[in-house]
Formats: sequence, C-alpha cells, structure tokens
Amino acid sequence: MYKDLQEYVQCLDKHRQLKRIHAPVSPDLEITEVADRVMKSAGPALLFEKPAGFDIPVLINSMGSKERMAMALGVKDIEEIAEEITHLVKLEVPTSTMGKLFILPKFGKLAACAPKTVKSGVCQQIVKTDDASLDELPILHCWPGDGGRFVTLPMVFSKDPHTGVRNVGMYRMHVYDERTTGMHWHPNKVGARHYAEYERLGKRMELAVGLGGDPALTYAATAPLPEDFDEMLFAGFIRKRSVEMVRCKTVDLEVPANAEIIIEGYVDPGERRMEGPFGDHTGYYSPASEFPVFHVTAITRRKSPIYPATIVGRPPMEDCFMAKATERIFLPLIKLQLPELVDISLPIEGVFHNMALISIKKRYPGHARKVMHAFWGLGQIALTKILIIFDEQVNVQDMSEALWRLGNNIDPQRDIEFVTGPVDILDHASRLPGFGSKMGIDATKKLPGEGFDRGWPDEIRMSPEVKKKIDELWGKLGL
Repeated sequence: MYKDLQEYVQCLDKHRQLKRIHAPVSPDLEITEVADRVMKSAGPALLFEKPAGFDIPVLINSMGSKERMAMALGVKDIEEIAEEITHLVKLEVPTSTMGKLFILPKFGKLAACAPKTVKSGVCQQIVKTDDASLDELPILHCWPGDGGRFVTLPMVFSKDPHTGVRNVGMYRMHVYDERTTGMHWHPNKVGARHYAEYERLGKRMELAVGLGGDPALTYAATAPLPEDFDEMLFAGFIRKRSVEMVRCKTVDLEVPANAEIIIEGYVDPGERRMEGPFGDHTGYYSPASEFPVFHVTAITRRKSPIYPATIVGRPPMEDCFMAKATERIFLPLIKLQLPELVDISLPIEGVFHNMALISIKKRYPGHARKVMHAFWGLGQIALTKILIIFDEQVNVQDMSEALWRLGNNIDPQRDIEFVTGPVDILDHASRLPGFGSKMGIDATKKLPGEGFDRGWPDEIRMSPEVKKKIDELWGKLGL
C-alpha cells in the first residue's frame, strides 16, 4: 500500500496512469471541462501542476478506472478484497445471525489493523489558525449552475457526543467565504446523527476535514459500513497496515498523519445556511437547501501538498468506479444476511440508487419478493428505487443478457410490486424529498406454486457435438 497520496501519484506515473498538465488551467469550471472529457473517454488520472492562480497542484480522476481503483486499494483486482472478507467471515463469524452482526467490528484480523496515534505528522508541517484561509486552496467551481466552489473529496471526521466513537464520512462542502462552508450530510448519514445529538444537547460539534493520504482512506470514507464501525479501522484492513493518526491543533479529534491538508473547525447547533445548488452524480443539479455551517479554526498541511478533487455528473464519472468497488467488496457481507444471493450489479447508468440487478438461488414460490423486501431493509441499499431479481444462472454483470431475460421472463401485472418508503434524497422524481415509491420486478422463472402451470420453454442451444466440431474447424473457416 501507500504511505500517502504522493506515493500513490508516483505509482500512477510509473504505470503510465497519470497525465501531468503543465499549462495553467483554472479551477473555475475549466478543470471540470478537461476532467469530464477525459473521464468520458476512459482517460488517465490528471495532475494539474499549476492551476491558474494557485501554487498547489490539483489531482483528479485518480480512481477513475477499474485498474486505478484496484491500484488505489493495493490489489490487482477488487475481487481480492471481497475474497479476503469472505475468508474472514467463514473463519471467524459465528453461525447465529445476531452473532454475525455483532462480531464484525471485533475480528482479530481487523483489530491488528486498528489506527494508532502518533505524536506528529506531515499534515501539520505548516499550521495556520488566525490567518487560515480556504482561498489559498484550489477548490473547484465544478459546474456553471453550482452555488459556488465545493470541496468534493473531503474525509469529514466527527465523534459521537456520548460514546466518543469516531465517524468518517464524505460530505461535500460549499465554500461561502475564506472561513466558512456548508456541511452537506443527508439525514441518513452518521455525521447527521451526531450533529442531531449535539443540537439536542445544545453543544458545538467539532469537526476535522482530511484531504488526501493513502487513497484507501478516501475510499473508506465512502464505504457503507455499519454505524459505529471505524472507517479508519476498515482502511487499515484494506491496506494491511494501521492508519497513523495525529491530534488536531484546535479541535479534540484525530486525523490521518500523512494527509495532504487538514481543515479544522466546528458547526454550531441551530445554525443553517442555504447550500447549493450542486451538479450532482445523478447528472442533474441538486437544488439549494439549508444545511449546517462549518466554521474554520485552522488549516494545516504539508509543505508541498497536492489538492485531491473529483467531479460528479452524468455517468460515467470517477465516482462510478468507487461505487462499483463497493458493490464487489460488500457482496460477502450482504450474503451473511441473504445466503441465497448469488450476485448483484449496480449499473453505473442507474447512478447506484436507482437500480440494482440481483441474482438468487430461487427455492420456493415468492422467494424473489422476499429478497426484494430484505434489500429494502438493508442499510443504504434500502434506498434503491428499482430492484430486478433474476435466477442464479443469469449474469447480472452483462446488461445485454439481463435485459433479454427481463423482457422474456415477466408478466408486468403479475411480476411487478410497488412499495412506498424512504428513497435517496437526490431522487428529484420522488413525490417528496427522501420519500417516494420503489419498484421490484420478479424476473425469475415462475413456479407452479406461483400460478404458472404451463411449463417454462426450453432455451435455444446448439448441441455440444456440433459446437465441438465447429471449434475444431474454426481455424480453417477463415473467419
């Protein structure tokens, strides 16, 4: 794994996955236009060495491909991490469902990767408090309709006011001026839950924002972990080495010692300000709304930092590959509660909360509907608007096959089920913000017990003997 972001950049360079941009390009819309073209054409990571008006380079698209996502997490293939989790689960998780849920944070192998506190770190080589200014950072104004500049790749550190348990989430930050930003956390996020408790207590909530470090840390901040599961512990598990943490200068929190930049500050109870609009990963602008206000108390950084950023918008974008990594890594943990699950695909065109394709080992009438409702009760995936359930032999990673099976296997009136409940706050089509309808489609072969008595037709397949003969002739056919 990598000591820090700079080491990862060197690795990208070595493997010809990085393009250095020497020409001055402005963080005001121009970097977005360059990055969007590169992302849409499956291009490399970009390091803008001299963003116009700033002396801090901007790194973008550093995880914007399947190969770079694997590189970022220190593996040749993301499936390696899923396999390791599967092995861990089989070795150390008890058989009872409740046991499975409660033992996860206590894996012996995970405990060995617990974060450790150190006395100093490169993230504090330069410390600014009274003279701290966000205007010194090349923060992007991403899209023309955005409300302003946004910090787009922040690791936001907070802690529970009662237990002191740490949370690290990725919540965008709308820059209002050199010392204040918005703090955009959705109601279902742990950061929002912490803030609600601080508000109830009438207390100020301290926060720290980390930028950069080993990319495993950045990914961990996006991961849909169980509440109160330390993201830095998970990052340590991925990188197979503890994350070194250093205490902040003005707030009572610890942050990654090898981060590029740290922004320290607080949010006060009851203080709100309009945040947004923001060009979001749905491909549409999320409207402005009121969110807590983050006040900067210090900015610390290394002597020669890199500013990490990303942009979101109509897919494909860099975040698509981060989300696909999550799909693969967390499949074994979903299987803990749904052992009939074979595979899941979150198509990038579905922007991850609009659609999921799921294959199962169907055993009884109504099994597909049971799985639908189970998914609608599982963490963040509960917000998925459309679930399509297939039989186990269907390759849900192949959209062509999935659509072929879907069209052939359903009677719409019989096989589609609608429910109402919580939906993603970014779903602009829902009847109310965060609340609307969801659809489940049973695209499995129907059983007699489901009222289908006339038998399922055979699929068209060539005989094995003919296939073998043509295989042998293939080289002589000139095709």
